[in-house]
Amino acid sequence: MTTDQDLEALAEEELAQALALDWRQLAALTPWGDTFTGVTSRNLSVEVQRTYLWVKEEGGDILAEVRVYLDEAHFDFGARRSALIRKAG
Repeated sequence: MTTDQDLEALAEEELAQALALDWRQLAALTPWGDTFTGVTSRNLSVEVQRTYLWVKEEGGDILAEVRVYLDEAHFDFGARRSALIRKAG
């Protein structure tokens, strides 16, 4: 497994966790973001950033976005995943 594949795998895992909350739970938190240190399956220390943002207007659909990167200098070269959490009804 390459470093890129390792970052991609962790980004997929983090996105799945980001989507574990439903719209109603997330609406109270949005907009929100956090960055923390994580560890990949190959024991590589990385930065993990998770954000929840309104797509168009407050109270509408929410964009969940995850980035996994080696360090600030490599932010643009990390793995990025995102998904929409649609407002029900």
